[in-house]
Amino acid sequence: MTTTDIYRDTWGIPHLRAADARALARAQGLVTARDRAWQLEVERHRAQGTSAAFLGPEAVAWDVLVRRARLAGTARRCFDRLEREDPETAAWVRAYVDGVNEGLHVTPEFTRVRLAPGRWEPWTPLAVWLSVHLLFAGFPAKLWREEAVRHLGPDAVGLFATDGPGTSGSNGWLVSGARTVTGQAVIAGDPHRFIEDPGVYQQIRLACDEFDVVGLAVPGVPGIAHFGHTGPVAWAITNAMADYQDLYRERLRRTGAGVEALGPDGVWRRAARHTETVEVAGEEPVEVEVIETERGPVIAGGPEGLESGVPHPSGETSGGTSPSSDPAVPLALALALRYPPRVTEDLGFSALLPLLRARRVADVDAAFDLWAEPVNVVQAADTEGGLLHRVAGRVPVRAEANGIGLVPAWEPGHEWTGWHPAPHAGLTDGVAVMANQRGPAAPLGVEFAPPHRADRIRALLDGKDTWSASDMSAVHTDTHLGSAGPLLDRLAALDGLTGPAAELRARLLRWDRRMDADSEDAARYAALRGAVVRRLAADPAFAALTTPPAYPEVLLPWLALLPRIGFALEHLLRAEELYGVDRTRLVREAVEEVAVQPPARWGDTHRLAPWRALPDPSYEAPALSGDHDCVLCTTAVPGWTDLAARGPAARYVWDLARREDSLWVVPLGACGHPGSPHHHDQLPLWLKGELAPVVTDWAQLTKESDV
Repeated sequence: MTTTDIYRDTWGIPHLRAADARALARAQGLVTARDRAWQLEVERHRAQGTSAAFLGPEAVAWDVLVRRARLAGTARRCFDRLEREDPETAAWVRAYVDGVNEGLHVTPEFTRVRLAPGRWEPWTPLAVWLSVHLLFAGFPAKLWREEAVRHLGPDAVGLFATDGPGTSGSNGWLVSGARTVTGQAVIAGDPHRFIEDPGVYQQIRLACDEFDVVGLAVPGVPGIAHFGHTGPVAWAITNAMADYQDLYRERLRRTGAGVEALGPDGVWRRAARHTETVEVAGEEPVEVEVIETERGPVIAGGPEGLESGVPHPSGETSGGTSPSSDPAVPLALALALRYPPRVTEDLGFSALLPLLRARRVADVDAAFDLWAEPVNVVQAADTEGGLLHRVAGRVPVRAEANGIGLVPAWEPGHEWTGWHPAPHAGLTDGVAVMANQRGPAAPLGVEFAPPHRADRIRALLDGKDTWSASDMSAVHTDTHLGSAGPLLDRLAALDGLTGPAAELRARLLRWDRRMDADSEDAARYAALRGAVVRRLAADPAFAALTTPPAYPEVLLPWLALLPRIGFALEHLLRAEELYGVDRTRLVREAVEEVAVQPPARWGDTHRLAPWRALPDPSYEAPALSGDHDCVLCTTAVPGWTDLAARGPAARYVWDLARREDSLWVVPLGACGHPGSPHHHDQLPLWLKGELAPVVTDWAQLTKESDV
């Protein structure tokens, strides 16, 4: 084959065929730019910290964080190392970038903000990957834990431990051939992310003389990293919930020559420093001081501290002096972020080509030995009966305190001393389930998702002896809410209710605990839950947590009290004692409030709210079933909003018996152009829990062009 062909199926999904991997990478970049030019350019600018130049003031906080965290510089370093140590993969990434640059074109969004498509550099895909996953591991949760411990004590870490709205999760399950109708394994699941328009995952097929892979790619990144099926082997991932990013409290001082940081050996050392300018559409530019200590880039504060004082555990305050050190040395609070690619200059891209070339589970296993971040739980199966269940990615070995909260850079004992080995696990009764719960990654993390989704998936799978690929949508769409118990138990214990409140109590105690869009009882439960959350958040016991410290705006969602209470509600209701809070009174008041509200269905308020770089006033939000702790994980924020910004960013079923019996769907569609018939054509399937077939017969595809 000397040409590269682009085919499409009936859903507009691109199927690419080329002579070799490099030509295929160019075609992938080209077709992605044709389908998603605006999305690619938004991601490029976000990765470089230049998005406020056309998106305006709301994007400034993100751009400043990206500049201070030195994402673009880290991507350059990682690509330079890739060129030195893995020139084949570097050339493959370059080919993808060449295709992107060839395919970028002006769409109406560019015209709307007066932006012209820019030029991608060879390192840009690495920067996009870093940007997409910078907050994936939820390092800002350490800021929350620091505040919670300071005001409520160390028990608050466990009370508020939960898979909150800022953390990405997923469901995934592997059913071995012993439990399927074909005798071959099936892998299925759905990654949970913020739902974006266009979507964060791109359905695609990549075929050349070496391999033929279908899967879900990340627009802007070559290959198929997370979910793929090569024919003889398939793999999928979920977020391992590992902790691999650290925040160091830094003491900085400004000298005539620059900025110095106090190290764990008691020596002040020069920190790297320069300034950058963030352009802002419609406003004055913002100057950013970029500082990097030996721990990592400073993402908050500086030599003068934060905007307002943030106490240290010892009682010291930013901008003052340390009572335990030389009073002539000013104490200023700054936070430095240490993350593996900045330390190792390796983002794990050397795993991408081996994944495409994989023929057996052992190949997938070896490829993921090269993985860096995000840290994932991987499941894989092959047609020879091989099975894999493991953790992949780099987690540093360091003190336990590093994982809980901020640690002082000037004290010894918080250094990284190596990397944890990747844990492997097996199957139980022919099944493995991963849903961000404590599992093989338990030694590597601090907070994990509640076990409800994982327990429910396993219970559903245990309900039948054998499964087929077509059966899996019933698991994807299960709406049973496993976390409802504690609130319903509190409700059952109430006495003396009369009238509407007593009727509401009776109805909810009879409720089947399914969060279906057309359910009035689900809506009543959600309203009661929200009312309880708001009352807890307003209780004086938590007053000190209502105003977070002056951290950067982009990190503040992790410190917002009401969402923290909303997602930890079952822990807070079950605790034997909760800082003197009268929970019986609060639940009673909430029941009385909700009982007199007019009836509604859950889908009236629980609707899909995807993120867009530019608002679309014509968008009509569809009703959703599910909830945060359902297998059908459509995440609202209890007590704040019923709108769901997070949910299944794709669904997949990989059949190892016949790849053409595999299934998939994305929330919206394959194309990012609003005028395309494939912009939102998969939404009806996604809403109903249905999936589209994975087409593998070239004769059933429509040839679009040669490139």
